[in-house]
Amino acid sequence: MILEKEYLRDRAVMYARKFALARNPLYYRFEGIGGNCTNFASQCVLAGSCVMNFTAISGWYYLSLNRRSASWTGVDYFYDFFVGNTEVGPFAESTTLENAELGDLIQLQNDAGDFYHTLVVTQITDDEIYVCANSNDALDRPLSSYNYAGLRVIHILGVRYDSRYVIDCFESLYSQTPIPPRPPEETEEETPVTDDEAADNSTNTN
Repeated sequence: MILEKEYLRDRAVMYARKFALARNPLYYRFEGIGGNCTNFASQCVLAGSCVMNFTAISGWYYLSLNRRSASWTGVDYFYDFFVGNTEVGPFAESTTLENAELGDLIQLQNDAGDFYHTLVVTQITDDEIYVCANSNDALDRPLSSYNYAGLRVIHILGVRYDSRYVIDCFESLYSQTPIPPRPPEETEEETPVTDDEAADNSTNTN
């Protein structure tokens, strides 16, 4: 049975702050093949949700460098998964800065119209939003300090999960130990992704 649960924003923020200036060894570092920002953002969302979507091609998951979805590391693939997801895993809507909450994601756009960088919202005050990011690492950096032509906010609405498979992955992720394996019925053949297809295309020069 597919149920819904709350996205735990405080956990996403805790994870973001711990690994903004470091790296979790459970995940490959993508700086050399495009950037690590969306890989980092995916880890933060996982910390707050503990549910992946293992659907081949269109899902959102990471098992290893060559067994991951394009949406785990690619800026546009990431956006498309979250705002379009109708199955298990976190789901979201595209909104404005006024509706951003802790643990949401902001993607920056350059003058050519391309979205190139994914940020995690970690603090909100009356006059500023602060973010964490990898690739030009940032820990509670003011959003106003970035140079960008446009942006979009990915507001996480909740998390769908299979009631047969419930885990709390946060402590494992936070302590950098492997999370419990997924159930046997979800071990369908994945479609490996190529670096060109799924590498994070963030080259943050701000």
